[in-house]
Amino acid sequence: TGAISSLQRQMEIQESELRRIRSEKELLQKQLREREVQLQAVSDKFCSITEEQRQEEIVVMMEEENRSLHQIVTDQESQLAEQNKLISELQTTINQLRAEVVNTRLHLLEQKQAQKEIQSQADALQHKALQTRVALEQITGKFERYRNKIIQATFSAEGSQDPPGELTDNEVLEAMQKIINERTEFRQMLKTKG
Repeated sequence: TGAISSLQRQMEIQESELRRIRSEKELLQKQLREREVQLQAVSDKFCSITEEQRQEEIVVMMEEENRSLHQIVTDQESQLAEQNKLISELQTTINQLRAEVVNTRLHLLEQKQAQKEIQSQADALQHKALQTRVALEQITGKFERYRNKIIQATFSAEGSQDPPGELTDNEVLEAMQKIINERTEFRQMLKTKG
């Protein structure tokens, strides 16, 4: 957004400069037309002067006026050419800035779209994590109930002593394995005795 604002400010400055130069160009063209009108008026004026009125002085004055007007016309045409060149350069710069604005906006739209997709994925992952947490709590509850049943079955057997305190999973497994082994031996002994 900052890049777009900067580009738009540059573009506005360039367009303002372009308007100023076009205004100057129009003024120069107006002055050129006025000079041409003056030149034509002087020419008409001197054409109407009779041969009797100091013809030589009039010719000199006309030549000087013509030279002056031609110089002004040449200078103004040169200025107009420079202004046209500058206008062309400014127009090129403005076109480039507009293209940059368009590209920057497209880039921002792509970033917003990517951000939406990432947010959507994050929401999905968060939902999945919540489901996993609920499932884990359910499994943990089932495991604890199963573990308590094993401990109860293991230490409620005849001849078993109550556990001294909190049992580890390995201690529970060892106690259960011991009971299984004893029952297996007892069954084997019964088979042997018929």
